[in-house]
Amino acid sequence: MALLTRITGPRDLDRLAPEQLDQLAAEIRSFLVDAVSKTGGHLGPNLGVVELTIALHRVFESPKDKILWDTGHQSYVHKLLTGRQDFSKLKMKGGLSGYPARSESEHDIIENSHASTVLGWADGLAKANEVLERDDHVVAVIGDGALTGGMAWEALNNIAEAKDRPLVIVVNDNERSYAPTIGGLANHLATLRTTDGYERFLARTKEILDRTPVVGRPLYETLHGAKKGLKDFIAPQGMFEDLGLKYVGPIDGHDIEALESALTRAKRFGGPVIVHCLTEKGRGYQPALADEADRFHAVGKIHPDTGLPISTSGADWTGVFADEMVKLGHEREDIVAITAAMLQPVGLDKFAKAFPERVYDVGIAEQHGAVSAAGLATGGLHPVFAVYATFLNRAFDQVLMDVALHKCGVTFVLDRAGITGTDGASHNGMWDMSILQVVPGLRIAAPRDADQVRAQLREAVEVDDAPTVVRYSKGAVGPAVEAVGRVGGMDVLREAGTDTPDVLLVSVGALAPMCLEIAGLLDQQGISTTVVDPRWVKPVDEAMAPLADRHRVVVTVEDNGRVGGVGCAVAQALRDAGVDVPLRDFGIPPRFLDHASRKEVMTEIGLTAPDIARQVTGLVSKLDGRYEQAEVEAARD
Repeated sequence: MALLTRITGPRDLDRLAPEQLDQLAAEIRSFLVDAVSKTGGHLGPNLGVVELTIALHRVFESPKDKILWDTGHQSYVHKLLTGRQDFSKLKMKGGLSGYPARSESEHDIIENSHASTVLGWADGLAKANEVLERDDHVVAVIGDGALTGGMAWEALNNIAEAKDRPLVIVVNDNERSYAPTIGGLANHLATLRTTDGYERFLARTKEILDRTPVVGRPLYETLHGAKKGLKDFIAPQGMFEDLGLKYVGPIDGHDIEALESALTRAKRFGGPVIVHCLTEKGRGYQPALADEADRFHAVGKIHPDTGLPISTSGADWTGVFADEMVKLGHEREDIVAITAAMLQPVGLDKFAKAFPERVYDVGIAEQHGAVSAAGLATGGLHPVFAVYATFLNRAFDQVLMDVALHKCGVTFVLDRAGITGTDGASHNGMWDMSILQVVPGLRIAAPRDADQVRAQLREAVEVDDAPTVVRYSKGAVGPAVEAVGRVGGMDVLREAGTDTPDVLLVSVGALAPMCLEIAGLLDQQGISTTVVDPRWVKPVDEAMAPLADRHRVVVTVEDNGRVGGVGCAVAQALRDAGVDVPLRDFGIPPRFLDHASRKEVMTEIGLTAPDIARQVTGLVSKLDGRYEQAEVEAARD
């Protein structure tokens, strides 16, 4: 690491000779494999952008020039070159974020790790430079996968409008987002990758026509004058140029000299330019290259020599869903699956293998996926759209106005719901149960264990006249939490053991074990508690209000934002039923949460059994005090 340790900022790169740059790239790859294998993280994407990142920081002057990363998971090399080389606590509390973070460096701009947004940011920054008469450059790095998102094309349409507003768009084309990129744009980029350039064609044509008497030279000049038409025929980058965008490329994304030359030309051009770079995800690390599924897009702790995981956990929530989907696929020919460029992460790879003709990967296009699902349902199928909970935020209008309004039987399966932790603020799935509460007719299931994932997924796909949602957590799924009874459609997980119970504890989803722990702690204080799992948290079960009326206090515990969540819905249901019982809701506060483990985040926000039990004990004590005071006052009267 002789060269890497000497890099404390981007301008240190200027002092390196050209032959030293390849050595630096090799050192960075070695560092990444060693560091990320110890902590886990996005390894494959970063191995693919080493030379590109070096070239960007040599050509542009960050932070004066703004280098923007779409999604940001490929920013590890950028961090290394901007003075952040302690990766020992990557994605851990107090360590580096797995994405750009303004709190870490003035070189970081965009923290949002949702794809396809960078071109909108770049458009706005370039306009600001124009208005304020600054000569700063704006560079947006976007992957071919993110270019499948509609927002990217909306931004391109706006960017192309100003022919003389400088903006450099770097397309990092590795043919993948997670899995191989799909769709018409992917096919177009593949054509650009595999077709010889028109200059080579013209050179060969000139050689031949120069030897042709009379008509040779005029014919060549005609061909050369029509070079845009030839470009469209031989290498159809004309699509970008038709938008009004200068196109440079394709460029070997691992040739630093070629990259610097292309980026320098783009920098000097006085308008929007696309620099198309071909990179190899996982480059330089054979275990990643051998991983055809996603080239080590994201890994846990692994053996650096083999790429094999250090340890394996038990069954996880995603795996339970994956297996049940295959079973449903065999039972019902009308069930089809949708993914937004995340076939493997959301567990649809097994279904795709069993039923390849019944899976639709729409690219990073959640809005389109939701509308297409409405069409599939209207056409007589039952689509299951599996997506990370945080990414469904992007398709809210389509869920509301296309799926729900038309009473379409579509099931949305939300993976990584609740606090996910290490990926930071924009990956926590903490908004879905609040956002979706306002959608008429929509039903939300929050399974507490693997058995309930299976059962409630089956219940969801039976609904053909409204959207349904099944949401579950990230990671390992614990042991089954058995019900001891049933009230209405709700499972009773613990009886209070008395005819006059103190607390009705409403447990939502995967927090059931914690809620049972809370009940045990309350019991030690002499507070009797009934624990129920609503199973379907929207709409609120009709049996909830009469059950609450038999208790002195209602407590809700959810892995979702408190504002507008299940607690709010239960409180409204009790008010509507005229049940005047104090309610205390526990959940995630309305703020963005820093990256840390799930356990650390929950401790920080007070969403733990001891914290909740302590507050509920205080609430019951206040009620006891008021009751005793009322008795004293009544005796005086």
